[in-house]
Amino acid sequence: MPAPYRRVYKHTQQRGREKRVHCSYCGKLVPRYKAIVRYKSFFIKDPLLKDVKMLSLKRKIYICPACARFRGIVEIGKSRKSRPKAK
Repeated sequence: MPAPYRRVYKHTQQRGREKRVHCSYCGKLVPRYKAIVRYKSFFIKDPLLKDVKMLSLKRKIYICPACARFRGIVEIGKSRKSRPKAK
């Protein structure tokens, strides 16, 4: 069964050969094609610097599917929600 949400990542190698990345929240090793990518920003506002009002630093974080569902980063798709629940 496919994942209940969409990923943007396209495979560049065979799935067994792809690198693993660490989840930024729990530290679990996850295959790169399964990880969800987000960018975290850090802003510095300094009134002394008149030329640069804000200095923003971005970093790429990888999130495992379990943490992404738990934190509400991804939601189950509409087709999956409309299915009747098994009793």
